[in-house]
Amino acid sequence: MAWYTKYLKYFEKPYSSVPKNIVEEIRNNLARFQVTDVPVATIAVIARNEETRLLSCLWALSESCCDYPIEIIGVNNDSTDRTAEIFEDTGIRWFTEMQKSCGYARRCGLEHARGRYYFCIDSDTLYPPHYVQMYIKALEKPGIVGVSSLWSFIPDEKHSKWGLKVFEFFRDIHVWLLSFKRPELAVRGLTFAYRAEYGRRVGYRVEIKRGEDGSMALGLLKYGRLKLILNRKVRVMTATNTLDADGSLFKSFLNRVKNALKGFGSYFTKRTHYADKESNMIDAFKKTKV
Repeated sequence: MAWYTKYLKYFEKPYSSVPKNIVEEIRNNLARFQVTDVPVATIAVIARNEETRLLSCLWALSESCCDYPIEIIGVNNDSTDRTAEIFEDTGIRWFTEMQKSCGYARRCGLEHARGRYYFCIDSDTLYPPHYVQMYIKALEKPGIVGVSSLWSFIPDEKHSKWGLKVFEFFRDIHVWLLSFKRPELAVRGLTFAYRAEYGRRVGYRVEIKRGEDGSMALGLLKYGRLKLILNRKVRVMTATNTLDADGSLFKSFLNRVKNALKGFGSYFTKRTHYADKESNMIDAFKKTKV
């Protein structure tokens, strides 16, 4: 049985369907990560209307195997469902960010983080038991300022297990190749941790819809190296949201192949700046045309 199978029992299910004893078990497990005033790392779980997935994410995190003192906190990005209630019921320290975007949510977590290292966790993702421990060990090495790893998608009715495996095989090669010259493009927010001190200096971009994590990674390169961990023990499982936007897995694959071919030079050249696309700007930050 795969490590994440048990956490799928209530994944994509309403909070009302979860037995109280499961919630209590998760609360008790999470309590062991809230006992220190000086954590080595802060794990911030960001969520916006993630009632059906958040508890499974916290369940997986609650069973982390970690020898380092850590804290787990939550960021509720102005949800209108029972997201806040789940944070409250599981007993972790949590905060509300009223301004909506991943950038704002990740920044809120960073502002309240007490750890030397900052992990920003996506609530639609399940994290393996050794994820935090192995990331911290990598971050402790000289010259490493940030780490990331690969990810897989949770199979469902629309996406077969073997179809996803083929998709992920080619995607992994693409990400691995990017990690040499453009490590900032190999980073995804759901699998990213870095030194909080430098992250605060760089700051999160809040005016863009996507790419706030890559922008943070690019800024961190001024202070050290980014490391891509290939070990399967840190490979996370996430929902298929990003694939659904393209309609089908095959279309998603073709679109990514086209983009990879278009940016083929990215494998061989470094870059220090990327131009913003108008379509990626949050409305409030778009330039008003006169």
